[in-house]
Amino acid sequence: MSERFFIEYPPKAAEVTFDEAESQHLAKVMRANLGDVVVGFDGKGTEYQIELTTIGKKKVVGTVRSQAEVSREASRRLTLAVALPKGDRQRWLVEKCVELGVTRLVPLLTKRGVAQPVEKAIERLRRAVVEASKQCERNHLMVVEQGQSLEEVFASRPAASYLLHPSGEAIHHDAIVPAKEVLAIIGPEGGFTDEEVAEAAEHGCQIVSLGPRILRVETAALAIATLVTALPGP
Repeated sequence: MSERFFIEYPPKAAEVTFDEAESQHLAKVMRANLGDVVVGFDGKGTEYQIELTTIGKKKVVGTVRSQAEVSREASRRLTLAVALPKGDRQRWLVEKCVELGVTRLVPLLTKRGVAQPVEKAIERLRRAVVEASKQCERNHLMVVEQGQSLEEVFASRPAASYLLHPSGEAIHHDAIVPAKEVLAIIGPEGGFTDEEVAEAAEHGCQIVSLGPRILRVETAALAIATLVTALPGP
């Protein structure tokens, strides 16, 4: 079987029990058979070769035959603080951030934000992280934080911190290359207020632009993610 399966709780012994959702996928969708060997991952970097020993409609059990630390992470840690777009665009954003190797996604609370990161929305996005990680063979789950204000984001920002805004100067690759951690802050569809931009500058964030065109939230997020993760490592 080529598909991968998430193990929410890393096995402490040789036996692994898949949760109900993964068990149903194995039994009903993949029509797994006893003796099949599947790939499991725990979201913390370990990949497992698992031989299936029990197959039920809601419970599939297997035995770990081998395991290894397998990292497919980007060369630097990237946090995106993003004012979430509306509707299905949120899930699309998360899927692509996972594929590009973003480390953390922080739903950003701004004055002009339109989509509020309520608990149900955060849980949906975290489930989307798992599904995207299964597809792209990433073994570390991207973290989706609870919603944070700009002040909370500034409080823990790394040295390489950027707020994306049309008024900023073009971002320079040379400034990113030596950084091990990068923070990129992206505003809502209505943009940041002048006060928010000024506050970011006061906290040491560089105000940068991705070009002369106005980008959608998810476009800007993926553009900066592609730039940061594609550069050679520090």
